[in-house]
Amino acid sequence: MTRGMSTAPHVLIIVQNLPVPLDRRVWLECQALLARGYRVSVICPKGPGDPARQHIDGVDIYKYTPAPEAEGLLGFVWEFAYSWVRTAWLSLAAWRHRPFDIIQACNPPDTFWFLALLWRIRGVKFIFDHHDLNPELFLSRFGEPTEFGQRLQYRGLSWLERRSFRTAQRITSTNESYKAVAVRRGGRRPDEVTVVRSGPDTKQMRPIYPANPRPADGINLTYLGIMGPQDGVDQVLLVMDELVHRRGLTQVTATLLGFGDCLEDLRKQSTALGLDDHVTFTGRVDRVAIAEHLSRADIGLCPDLKTPLNDLSTMNKTMEYMSYGLPAVSFDLVETRVSGGDTLLYVPSGDIAAFADAVEKLIDDPTLRVALGEKARERVSTQLDWRPQAEAYVAVFDEVSGFSQPGPAVPDDGTKPECDAQGRRYVDLDDAVEFARFLRERRAP
Repeated sequence: MTRGMSTAPHVLIIVQNLPVPLDRRVWLECQALLARGYRVSVICPKGPGDPARQHIDGVDIYKYTPAPEAEGLLGFVWEFAYSWVRTAWLSLAAWRHRPFDIIQACNPPDTFWFLALLWRIRGVKFIFDHHDLNPELFLSRFGEPTEFGQRLQYRGLSWLERRSFRTAQRITSTNESYKAVAVRRGGRRPDEVTVVRSGPDTKQMRPIYPANPRPADGINLTYLGIMGPQDGVDQVLLVMDELVHRRGLTQVTATLLGFGDCLEDLRKQSTALGLDDHVTFTGRVDRVAIAEHLSRADIGLCPDLKTPLNDLSTMNKTMEYMSYGLPAVSFDLVETRVSGGDTLLYVPSGDIAAFADAVEKLIDDPTLRVALGEKARERVSTQLDWRPQAEAYVAVFDEVSGFSQPGPAVPDDGTKPECDAQGRRYVDLDDAVEFARFLRERRAP
């Protein structure tokens, strides 16, 4: 049914992987929909200290206590079932508050298609926001299934993925590799799948003068992201061990931003390697802390090993490093090259010595750090920015709902603020000399 311009559709977004607004992609999506006249609600797990209900920047957020950390097959089944039931219950609460017209479900897991199917009875449409490849995640963690139980799990994940693809009216995928999967495995036409990359809003995500710059004679490496079994953060510790203990680069420190299933094991590994004086784990961080840490760091780290999942996935941290003018080192992955182009240094997957060589090359060559940082910022702001992605994203909802409201999906008043919301001064990116000096020194003049 085509809606009149005065009737704003209500979109309910379901996400299980992260709380909102911590999930940057989902939060940018929420703001884009609001800017174009939609009403938006979100169902997600609670973060530490979060209330059950929040209203933030126009978004109604319904939160549930997450399931305990999953262990083994039964643990994952319980987590998915628990989260599904809690989400279904909260969808009733959201409906009572204001009936919704569209459900957007973000994976993992690939289970919310069935909830969308139930709501279809009330005329609710379904858009699948494709964040992860769960069959590839299984292969990356456990290898090719050989035993009956493993084959059953893999087939179950593949079936759930197909149901997500085939139940949705439209699909938004994070890159062309994911779109190809939706077409090939999901049986969807290419015009039913829209690529919406998780690009950063580079007007907001830009270097500041850090309040606590690293020591003038030091070098700070940084990792930003989830710390799960597939994320390769243990590789960072092996690289640090190589740099500090074998090559004597005692001025090097690493700051690891984020959380996940492996965080405590990584802390223990750091202690076992004698790196506690060189490695800092921050735990969960918000946008304010991210800006401080990525502005003071010298080199970004992309330690994701080449696996069936990682090779085809867009790593948000790559583009976030680029936003802050950070040169970075990465294991060589297909989609990381699509994002980073020639602004990163790439090394063979799992080659710790080569990774350390690339980091040491950047440490020894400040001019190269500046050149790559400048190219990275230029590339992310001109080719990977969220603004054109937001237009493509909202266009999917306009097509599904029949609703349309003029105006940009990311409003821009044309100003160039000198400070962020916390009063921290931005680096002047139009002053090439000052930007280059900042990239070299990572501190205020």
